Amino acid sequence: MQKKRGRKSAASLEITAVAPVELMERQYAPHDINDEETEVWVAVVEANPADWFNPSTRPLLSQYCRHVIQARRIAELIERATGDPTLSVTDYDRLLKMQERESRAISSLATKMRISQQATTNHRGNKKQSSASRKPWET
Repeated sequence: MQKKRGRKSAASLEITAVAPVELMERQYAPHDINDEETEVWVAVVEANPADWFNPSTRPLLSQYCRHVIQARRIAELIERATGDPTLSVTDYDRLLKMQERESRAISSLATKMRISQQATTNHRGNKKQSSASRKPWET
């Protein structure tokens, strides 16, 4: 096809080629995580663009979900232990160390998958402008 010489008409400028819309499927939770972990999975996947997670990040996201649930369980144990006069200081300290370990794992995985606030804000605390904002068909 040869190019036309001269100015383009207003009508030809109004007509643009329409690219087909590609529907992105969200990652489904794997079968090896339990129901509580699946709830965390769904919440994380739905909070991000549809193409944010790919099959190579599934193991990281699975571990993230496991650590979140373990951290919740440890927090419940600490809450119950707070009012228990028979609990030794050593046992209480052990629970706090377990909680810290889970928190570090969660933080590390969230940073690696770029789902933490640190990954989504600039140095002034403002939301980073994403180059591709969420499209209506990605919800």
